[in-house]
Amino acid sequence: MNIIVAVDKNWGIGKRGKLLVSIPEDQRLFRQETLGKVVVMGRKTLESLPGGKPLYGRTTVVLSREPGYQVKGAQCFSDVESALKALSAWPSEDVFVAGGEEIYREFLPFCATAHVTYIDYAYEADTHFPDLDKDPEWVMDLETEEATYFDLCYTFRRYVRRRQT
Repeated sequence: MNIIVAVDKNWGIGKRGKLLVSIPEDQRLFRQETLGKVVVMGRKTLESLPGGKPLYGRTTVVLSREPGYQVKGAQCFSDVESALKALSAWPSEDVFVAGGEEIYREFLPFCATAHVTYIDYAYEADTHFPDLDKDPEWVMDLETEEATYFDLCYTFRRYVRRRQT
C-alpha cells in the first residue's frame, strides 16, 4: 500500500480539519496518482472534501468509529482489520492512504511507499504525520528539484520501507 500526504517542515498536515495549504501541483499529483485506484481515508477527511462526497473516479474506503456510518459511493468500515481484509481485493500498489492523522498512523505499518509533498515552511498545525526522516524503517529514494508556488518552496519525495535483512 501507499501513503500520499503533504507535510510542512515539521511534518504538520492540517489545522482545524483543513489542509495547511493548497498547492495546485500537489493536487494535480494527487489526482494523477490516485485516479482509478483505491483511496483510504477517515470520516473527517471525507467530510472535508467538496460536498463531503467520495472523490470521482476512485474507489473510496472510509473508516469511522460512528456505528453504522454509511456514505453513498464509499465502502465504510469501523476498524482497520475489516478495512484491510476488504483492501486485499486490490493490488497493494493501487491502494493510497490519504488521511487524516489517525488513519495515517494506523495504516503506516502496512504501507511500503510514501508519496510526500514536502513544503519548506513551518505552519501552525494541530495534526501531524510521523517524521519519516527520523524513522529507521523508511528511506527517501527520490526527491524532485525544488518548485515554488508563490513564495512557498516544496519538493515531491518518495520514501520506501527498508528491506529487512
